[in-house]
Amino acid sequence: MAWDFVVAKSDLRRTEVQDVPSSPLADGEVRLAIESFALTANNITYAVFGEMMKYWDFFPTADDFGRVPVWGFARVEASNHPGLEVGQRFYGYWPMSTHLTVTPKVGKAGFADVAPHRQHLAAVYNQYMAVGDESPLEAHTALLQPLFITSFLIDDQLDEAGFHGAKSVILSSASSKTAIALAALLKKRGGVNVVGLTSPRNQAFVEGLGFYDQVVLYGDLPTAPIAGPTVFVDFAGDSAVLAAVHNRFADGLKASILVGGTHWEAPRAQVALPGPQPAFFFAPDRVAKRRQDWPGGEFDQRYGAAWAPFVADAPRWLKVEEGLGQDAVRAAYLAQVDGGTAPDVGVVLRP
Repeated sequence: MAWDFVVAKSDLRRTEVQDVPSSPLADGEVRLAIESFALTANNITYAVFGEMMKYWDFFPTADDFGRVPVWGFARVEASNHPGLEVGQRFYGYWPMSTHLTVTPKVGKAGFADVAPHRQHLAAVYNQYMAVGDESPLEAHTALLQPLFITSFLIDDQLDEAGFHGAKSVILSSASSKTAIALAALLKKRGGVNVVGLTSPRNQAFVEGLGFYDQVVLYGDLPTAPIAGPTVFVDFAGDSAVLAAVHNRFADGLKASILVGGTHWEAPRAQVALPGPQPAFFFAPDRVAKRRQDWPGGEFDQRYGAAWAPFVADAPRWLKVEEGLGQDAVRAAYLAQVDGGTAPDVGVVLRP
């Protein structure tokens, strides 16, 4: 039986599983059976910003409920399109469901979903990449690749800006996967001091990664010896942390970049802060810019060269836990809403 896992837009802890009746495919449509997907704090960020950033619009459902987007793998179950065959597998952006029906426009590397309701949405989320049979690093790919692209783009943007003249780049929520990826890229690039902000419970894990030059507890931020000037990349979305960084460095803070919301229930109301105006980072805009700046396949080439060593190293610090079926999906989702799993664990679900 096909089903959708949905959450109340007004209360992210209220969930339902809705049965989906079978319906025939229209001309040009393809139905994919979703095999596996990763669930991380990033997906909770999609839900938190569902209205503002239109994440609810990708997989519409009843008005009061939404389907949280996830990244993973699916196989063609039925095809009414001459360019796609039953059994083909794809990596991309799915709902927390057993199935998705798409209207594919087939290209060299996969297809784009050109369903009318997705045309006003960021194109990067509508692309599905053809893949072969299941591979050993597939779970780590689902867990890390959607986050790594953001880290890759921030690293590139900071480099293009000469790091705004900063000596240190400070990352909040240093144990989050997107922060880890950015720290790894910054460490490899060199030239700046990479500082991770974290909680006491995650301190040992963050220090053990080998990507941060300095690990600072949130409570120690006001007095910790951090070389300035600085840039702040905020993965926590916690206004108290943001204010603490701005108040500590003031005009010595050269850029303040807002990325995620791992502390999603922390207050977001902002008073005027010293230093630069915090600016929200939207990855699809940066992708579009660099695809124009870099001709031919240069974007994909640069991205691939950065991604391959990172994912190959990932099993060193990230172990995968799998769950199967509706109950596992609900339990994993609620655990993520309530603070997530341990930083060294990645959850992959098979609906």
